[in-house]
Amino acid sequence: MKIRDESVIAIDFDGTIVKHNYPEIGDPVPDALRVIQRLQREKRCRIILLTVRGGRLLRDAIGYLKKNQIELYGANENPRQPGSEFRHSKKVWYDHLIDDAAIGTPLIETESKPYVDWAEVERLIFK
Repeated sequence: MKIRDESVIAIDFDGTIVKHNYPEIGDPVPDALRVIQRLQREKRCRIILLTVRGGRLLRDAIGYLKKNQIELYGANENPRQPGSEFRHSKKVWYDHLIDDAAIGTPLIETESKPYVDWAEVERLIFK
């Protein structure tokens, strides 16, 4: 998977950054925070948190990421939605998506719900 420098990457929260425990914040998914930080540091990627969380639950997720040195470009929105034809769409525009529900995302299977295999995501991006 080729990710250009300064790409906009939308990343889900539950099952992707943290293990499933909605509405609570689950335990961190192994390697998630480190790989996201690496995307920001080495590739200067802009991260959009794309989640079903809203209100207090969204604020909690944003606070969790901030506490873990993840700087968000947006949360459930792209602040600079490109192109006049996309500006008024409810669909958030991004270059890439990392989500436990996305087809093709490498997963770690568990007895309950799978979560993203960030070591494999890292290998695909930085190989």
